[in-house]
Amino acid sequence: MTNNLKEKNIVLCVCGGIAAYKSAALLRLLIKAEAKVRVIMTQNAKAFVGPLTFEALSGQPVCTSLFDDREEGAIRHIEWANQADAVVIAPATANVIGKLANGIADDALTTFMLAVTCPKILCPSMNTIMYENRAMQRNLDILEADGYKLLAPGEGELACGTYGAGRLPEPADIADRLAHTLSPKDFKGKQILITAGPTLEPLDPVRFISNHSSGKMGYAIAGAGEYRGAEVILISGPTALPSPAGVRKIDVKTAREMADAVFEHMDKAHIIIKVAAVADYRPHETAVQKIKKNTDDMIVSMKKNIDILKEAGQRKKNQILVGFAAETQDLDKNAQKKLREKNLDMIAGNLVGDPSSGFGTDTNKVTLYFSDGSKEELQLMEKKSVADILLDRILKMVAENG
Repeated sequence: MTNNLKEKNIVLCVCGGIAAYKSAALLRLLIKAEAKVRVIMTQNAKAFVGPLTFEALSGQPVCTSLFDDREEGAIRHIEWANQADAVVIAPATANVIGKLANGIADDALTTFMLAVTCPKILCPSMNTIMYENRAMQRNLDILEADGYKLLAPGEGELACGTYGAGRLPEPADIADRLAHTLSPKDFKGKQILITAGPTLEPLDPVRFISNHSSGKMGYAIAGAGEYRGAEVILISGPTALPSPAGVRKIDVKTAREMADAVFEHMDKAHIIIKVAAVADYRPHETAVQKIKKNTDDMIVSMKKNIDILKEAGQRKKNQILVGFAAETQDLDKNAQKKLREKNLDMIAGNLVGDPSSGFGTDTNKVTLYFSDGSKEELQLMEKKSVADILLDRILKMVAENG
């Protein structure tokens, strides 16, 4: 996805909890994403991580008091609030959450928050019993109603020795949701159905026929669509990838299972993007028991699977249908043939075999072919960038189709 954090003014608020050490890791991620980050700490937070740590990482003075002599501390909270594109409070303690829910402003952080009008992300972190306390849940409900975006804490073993909800989300997850918050929502109100990954066609209980698809391209598109406000349904074959945040994922294994899932959900989708590398054939019979090495040769009889993309092309109504073509030769010829025969609005074609493009890589070099006969050749780039360009072209088609 596009780096939505670049050059953004972010204020990171750190409260006095054991998870404050993770705030330094979050700050590093935001700086790496080229965000401009300022830090506000409570007095209690200084007991866990020193302000010098955050000053060194951010290159900016850290605010710990309304009456700091640097940068006219008494009015700094107003200036920072006016300039901020987003604010994230991580960790957010029970004490600060209670103050914010009741409009109390008795230190630099809580006074600053009363002046903030930009998006605000709250990351609670505390003992499980404290988190589940009715007063805490009531305070969180108030803050959510007041416009705060709440990131639910993770579950696990906590520093106090208890096990349950209360862990601060991982810094990468917080940074991801911050970037999501700052992303334009130009697909709001649209449902996108995406297929990704390989399919597995079993020979016996321990063996299968498959391909080298990693699912990275499809998952990148699913993530980009969710960033941009779409309701995304991801139908995925087996992969090692984590599920994109905010995406409804349906796990399948075989081509038949993928076909059933696609046809069950495609009618409600505005946009259908078929990225999955679906097996064209499956074994005619699947052995009930493991096949033993009793002969030097083995012949496997195969039968054709349903062509999901072609069937979707026949069934589509007022929908945009996009396919992918991974070829080893004659890309133009094969991609354009697939575009016509399967009634697609666009197809993204690429040549596999290049170490920097295709299956398993983080980059891709694709050519986009359109139903009007035009094409657009993209340079080698990260799959996340390819995903955004693909969605840009789809958005143009949506506008043209009314």
